[in-house]
Amino acid sequence: MAACPLAAHAQRPPVPVIGFLSLRTPEFDGPLLAELRRGLREAGYVEGQNFTIEFRFAGGQFDRLAPQAGDFVRRRVNLLVTSGGTAAAAAAKAATSTIPIVFAIGDDPVQFGLVASLNRPGGNITGATNFYGTLAAKQLGLLRELAPKTDTIGFLANRNEPAYETQIRDAQTAAKEVGQKLTVLIASTEADIDAAFTTLVQERAGAVLFGANPFYVTRSTQIFALAARHSLPAIYWRTELAKAGGLMSYGAHPGEQLRHAGVYAGRILKGEKPADLPVIQPTKFEFVINLQTARAMQLEVPPTLLARADVVIE
Repeated sequence: MAACPLAAHAQRPPVPVIGFLSLRTPEFDGPLLAELRRGLREAGYVEGQNFTIEFRFAGGQFDRLAPQAGDFVRRRVNLLVTSGGTAAAAAAKAATSTIPIVFAIGDDPVQFGLVASLNRPGGNITGATNFYGTLAAKQLGLLRELAPKTDTIGFLANRNEPAYETQIRDAQTAAKEVGQKLTVLIASTEADIDAAFTTLVQERAGAVLFGANPFYVTRSTQIFALAARHSLPAIYWRTELAKAGGLMSYGAHPGEQLRHAGVYAGRILKGEKPADLPVIQPTKFEFVINLQTARAMQLEVPPTLLARADVVIE
């Protein structure tokens, strides 16, 4: 009888390990991870009790993703969660066809070969997407309302982002539909970003739009400083960027995306298959204006624009 508790303890199944792979930084992803954990709790998983989690952050360096994903596979984690764009999800998928993967991305996962379809993903991967590429028309319209006399608006895209050609095409289509001149610039390094702003100033651009990309998140301090120095109004795709000092943002609520990823991770750990879990699409969008940044740039924000904002940062 004395041996029974020891035997029961020895037979207890090991606690599952989740690997979290992000192209961004721990500083940026920190607040979002609370939403991931919230989703896991909703599915019945509490960190430290019935699961543990390990982290890898690429810091905006795309070439770090494949080795980091491979390390998780060698460690035989039970499940992978990826964040920070399509590249992180693609690196995880290339590293394993057996370990379940839950992604949080901004692009069309069908277009980039991550899943067979949104309703029936197939394989070992599913997740949530925010479809950032479809927001260019709305973002462009908000910029034009802020700066109606602007002849030229710049668009920055990162060649290392898998969706950069699609982002450029969507932005060009949106600009053409409203008769707006758009200057497209490729900025894939810190030096490229500096050069892009110099070009925008030379071409007398009146505002700038950014293609969704985790690299720009990791360089947000540089981008905010350049936008302020050259008095260029900018709009971003993530709420956190406006809250961190960017002028405006419009996009799907990022916390909801990782909460959904957490719920899916829990369901998969309980035995459901990624192939049977439909890719989750956004239902909540936020328009944020940072009035503190606007005042620092001596920009007058139209009352009609302020009235439509979901969040105004004073």
